[in-house]
Amino acid sequence: MSIHNDVTIAILAAGLGTRMKSRRAKVLHSAGGRTLMEHSVRTALSLAAPERVFAVVGHQAENVRQNVASYGIRFINQEEQKGTGHAILCGRNELASLGGMLLVFYGDCPLILPSTLESLIERHRSSSAAATMITTRLEEPTGYGRVVRNPAGALQSIVEQKAASPDQLKVREINAGIYCFRSELFWRYVDLLTANNPAGEYYLTDMISILIEHGHPVQAITLDDSAELLGINNRIELAAADRVLRARKVRQLLLDGVTIEKPETVTVDDQVLVGMDTVIGPFAQLRGNTVIGENCRIGACSIIEDSELADEVEIGPFTIVGTSKLERGVHAGPYARLRMGNHLAEDVHIGNFVELKKATLGAGTKAGHLAYLGDAIVGEGTNIGAGAITCNFDGVSKHQTKVGNHAFIGSNSTLVAPLEIASNSYVAAGSVITHNVPEQALALGRSRQVNKEGYAKKLARVKKSPA
Repeated sequence: MSIHNDVTIAILAAGLGTRMKSRRAKVLHSAGGRTLMEHSVRTALSLAAPERVFAVVGHQAENVRQNVASYGIRFINQEEQKGTGHAILCGRNELASLGGMLLVFYGDCPLILPSTLESLIERHRSSSAAATMITTRLEEPTGYGRVVRNPAGALQSIVEQKAASPDQLKVREINAGIYCFRSELFWRYVDLLTANNPAGEYYLTDMISILIEHGHPVQAITLDDSAELLGINNRIELAAADRVLRARKVRQLLLDGVTIEKPETVTVDDQVLVGMDTVIGPFAQLRGNTVIGENCRIGACSIIEDSELADEVEIGPFTIVGTSKLERGVHAGPYARLRMGNHLAEDVHIGNFVELKKATLGAGTKAGHLAYLGDAIVGEGTNIGAGAITCNFDGVSKHQTKVGNHAFIGSNSTLVAPLEIASNSYVAAGSVITHNVPEQALALGRSRQVNKEGYAKKLARVKKSPA
């Protein structure tokens, strides 16, 4: 997709979105792993440079700005929402001097493809039209502005649903609300927009009639796939858009050489990257800025979020990985939880019902089952026995546990931080360790075992006595 230096893009994103029944601005709702606003901005940036991409913001303007601030686009403030035409008028000072073409579309249309807008631009560029718009045909066009053409087929006007005659209401071709204008002509006539309608708003659609009335031709391209033009007005439409976006993502991964078992059940966010020959099991979820290498195995029902997995990593079923880095050959799960901030070196093995939090584990270290390592640094080749835990929280502050290389931590050991266990040392099973352990030592922290001879017979007699 080429960047057009003569195209200015205005994304309309100031509306309240009352039908969403939400306290959050409509364009800040997410589909496919990104907000609606992000989808629109990324589409715009595939066509124009950031300095020529503007978002018209109004409702919760600061939140919308923050959501896409990293993309480097510019903003226009529409303090009072008085229609789509008014939204563009609010940006006169920023937009009118840029010349070239003005492309307008919406912040709540996440399914529009860059290639569709590219076709709109090229069609407009190759014509003498003052404006080129996108239309589509619907089986049920109720609620949409109808495209009225003259007997020769030329576009004549756009009539809103409330103002349409019975014959016009039969028209199935509708206005998608996406326009490409010749900027000079747009700004020449924009002040002719009026709010002479029941809503008292300035509609951008009226520019089509105004341009035609002043002798300037207007063209339209008709999009066969009307689903691509879906605007989000409620949670049902948001869910529909989410399904489409995720289906597109899964399809692209399949084409890129990723095996996905039961792809209709898998959830993958738009920004996730997956290497070829990786296998993703049913109902897996890959979210956020996750990057997965080649030849990995992601087990069924696992969830991986904002994490980096190198090649040949295996994630067992029902395992959760969050904000962690796993080097080549790591195995985690099933039923493990890598909560946050973990770094696992090559060939680390994390087994079932093991939880990690801010843990760094050296190459070849193993925690096979039923362990908790929080705020821990563990060296290479160390074995963490079943039921071993680090006690990292004293009720006020978190403390760190350090374990050296090739150490052995016996089952059901309790390591009370702050604590250092040196390399090549041993901790006996069932120990509570509160002091540092030197290299090559054996640490035992058990209570002495006492056997009471004959106790079982005595206890039996007590049980038989009357209450």
